[in-house]
Formats: sequence, structure tokens, C-alpha cells
Amino acid sequence: MRIHKEGYTTIFLTFLAIITAVIVSNVIEGRQTAYHYVLYGILTFIFLFILFFFRSPSRKIVPSPGYVMSAADGKVVAMEKTTEDEYFQKEMTQISVFMSPLSVHLNRYPVSGTVDYVKHSQGKYFIAWLPKSSLKNERNSIVITTRKQNSILVRQIAGAVARRIVSYSSSGDIVKQGEELGFIKFGSRIDIFLPLDAQIMIKTGDNVKAGKTVIAKL
Repeated sequence: MRIHKEGYTTIFLTFLAIITAVIVSNVIEGRQTAYHYVLYGILTFIFLFILFFFRSPSRKIVPSPGYVMSAADGKVVAMEKTTEDEYFQKEMTQISVFMSPLSVHLNRYPVSGTVDYVKHSQGKYFIAWLPKSSLKNERNSIVITTRKQNSILVRQIAGAVARRIVSYSSSGDIVKQGEELGFIKFGSRIDIFLPLDAQIMIKTGDNVKAGKTVIAKL
């Protein structure tokens, strides 16, 4: 299992904390008891979960010009027409994907093109599947324009647990569909805003995978 680079520090600190807890428990009581074994079991579970969370599964991604891939692994929790107020200032189709703590949290570019806009906004930490989290929570917004001049907006949104959003985008970057866009730590959400004439190819409740699931045709 490959571990994503964003997890290295967290995994190392978790390992140090676990070793410290084991040493302290044995200093307090040198004789091994049932409490020790319960503690070891809990600490092992925590460490394995952290490793699992930061996994980065190998995926063969085949670019599909004219189509939009999901930017995240997770469940489609919203799909509606809404006014995108931050950049486009017009009505667009919004697709929202919620990432549970068990989802792969590596985000990928849904289309190939040029990054025209990147903005990080501070905010609250409401539960990520709530509609208000799109504009109230801490977030990164990224606008990508394809060769055929179709522009879409991808918004990484922090959740109630996620407190760090990582984006690898800079304005002017030339990006490829399926490349790494960024990483969000722990439960969170991705919103994708598409032109109204995009042909949507998924429905609310579907499970999608970043760089693999086609969500729309432009």
C-alpha cells in the first residue's frame, strides 16, 4: 500500500505518540496486565487507521477530452442548479462529493486545461455535507479552462474534522486530467461547478472515484 506524502508527518508524529504511550504505561506498571493489552490494541488500531487514511492507491487514468471526471472519491450528496458567486457570478450546475474518513482523500483534476484562478478562503468548520459549508467553511477554489474554452470551478472544502486543505494549483498552471490537485485531511467535501449545458452522467447517491468516474460531458 502506497502512502501519500501528505501523511508522512502525521504518521511519524502518531508513531512517536504511540511509543511514548507504551513507555509511560510500562513505567507506571511494569507487569503486563489486561489493561496493557487493551491499550496496545487501541494504539495499533489508531496507527493502522492513520496509515489507511493516507493511502494513495495506484490508478491507471485514461484522459477523456470533453468529459469531466470526479475530483474526489466519495458519495454524491448534492446535484443542483445554483448561482456561483465567487468567480463566475452566474447560474451553474453544482455537483458535491462528500468524502468520509474512510475515503481516499487525494483530489485530482477533473479536466485538462489552464488554471485561471486560485483562491484560499478562511472560514468555519460546519459538517461538510451541509449546503452552507460550500461558502461558510474554509475552502480552496480553483478554476480550470479547457482547450475548448469550457471553464469549471473545483472547490475543496474543509469539514467538521478536516482542518487542513492542501492545494498544488497556481494560476497559469497547465494541468492534465487525473493529475494530483491536492489533499484534504479527514472528512471533507469537493464541489464542482459546471456550465448549465453540461450533460450530467451521474445521480445523487452515486459513489464516485477521482480520475475514474465520468460525471459529465461538456
